[in-house]
Amino acid sequence: MFIHIIDQNLSLKLPELKDAEDLFALTDSSREHLREWLPWLDGTNSVEDTKGFIQYALTNFASQKSLTTLILYKGEVAGTAGFNQIDWSNGIVYIGYWLGQGFQGSGIMTRVVEALTEYAFNELKMNKVEIRAAVENKRSRGIPERLGFMNEGSIRCAEKLYDHYVDHEVYGMLSHEWKK
Repeated sequence: MFIHIIDQNLSLKLPELKDAEDLFALTDSSREHLREWLPWLDGTNSVEDTKGFIQYALTNFASQKSLTTLILYKGEVAGTAGFNQIDWSNGIVYIGYWLGQGFQGSGIMTRVVEALTEYAFNELKMNKVEIRAAVENKRSRGIPERLGFMNEGSIRCAEKLYDHYVDHEVYGMLSHEWKK
């Protein structure tokens, strides 16, 4: 079981099937807010869909392909964050994240991404952490910018969001650049 304590109010944990109801409730209550930037919302319509996601996440964790965690804020599921992909051969992890609408604006995700970056460099011995965010998603882009990630450029039409494509900004941090 993976559990990473960030501070007294904030921690990350590997999801379990018993977390499906809470995670689905958060997803469902934040659906309109999340749909602007996340392409998978229309495929998540029930607790069973969320159980399928959790099982997929656990399988990928067991095979060391990714790490998906639940963000727990004061004991409550606040969102998810983790390494969408772990590229062991090139020493790169790709961080992805989302927060429920009621948890935004208090620095939770910046602390989570900082902790994941530390974990990638110090525990997994990765060379690079990469974050991609839609160009217009200012809140998501603000996280790597606040943490000192370098903007490495844009990718045109990087992701299809329902009926349109969005460009992505790519942010990177190398292990030797990260604060010690």
